[in-house]
Amino acid sequence: MQATTVEANGVTLGIEHCGDETAPLVLCAGGPTLLSWPDELCAALARGGRHVVRYDLRDAGASLTADPEAPAYTLRDLAADAAALARALDDRPAHLAGIGVGGMVAQVAALDHPDTFGALTLVGTRPVAPGPVDDDLPDHDAATMAQLFAHPMPDWSDRTAVAEFAAAGAAILGDDPTAARANAARVWDRTPSPEPAVQMANQLGIAFAHLDCAPRWRERLPGLTLPSLVVHGRRDPFFPVGNGEALAREIPGARLLVLDDASTAIPVPAVPDVAAAMLALG
Repeated sequence: MQATTVEANGVTLGIEHCGDETAPLVLCAGGPTLLSWPDELCAALARGGRHVVRYDLRDAGASLTADPEAPAYTLRDLAADAAALARALDDRPAHLAGIGVGGMVAQVAALDHPDTFGALTLVGTRPVAPGPVDDDLPDHDAATMAQLFAHPMPDWSDRTAVAEFAAAGAAILGDDPTAARANAARVWDRTPSPEPAVQMANQLGIAFAHLDCAPRWRERLPGLTLPSLVVHGRRDPFFPVGNGEALAREIPGARLLVLDDASTAIPVPAVPDVAAAMLALG
């Protein structure tokens, strides 16, 4: 992956890209950092003839960092970032992919900027904003959340402590602790400031806890007309699989790919199936 920054929608966005730059674009929105997308998946998509670009949301990674505890932008601004970045990188409609909170960005971007995107992949996300969930959607698993909140916060200025905190959280969620430890260290290294609040924001995506996500977008999903893929871990306790099932029902013609042995992250053994499904969208 080659790293750089791009000015889009008036902000600096950190990106990494691989593959033939003349090939069709797959734009992967971070959740919140670009390292939410596995290296192995990006490489597989590039081998499949795509130009793969993964990017950091605002207040994460190499993108603009202002105040993640009081963001002065909205979810629709983040969606506009995605559209502007896609247009800056390629004049053809892009395949937009979002994971976790990046999946919320991707949904709104596809709805607000339909001419910019030609395909949509949503991984481990849900059709409503952070906060109270709709009655028909499963909320975070209460027992898992209690374990997560009982786990003491690390010294965010200590790289090793942060990596161990991430590994412990992954074990609680059902993800691979070894992979989470290594990824958290990489996120720590890419964070532009040693300030604990900024490090915590990069690891936990706390900006979304304060973000204005109005208006609702779930009711608009049946109006999407682009080929869509919903990927969800069957063992995900944070956004349980019923959220992915709801997305696949409400987006016309969407394919649902449930990863039986996955939780919140895309495990390496699942990469071939995810890559094949994404490439099949065109």
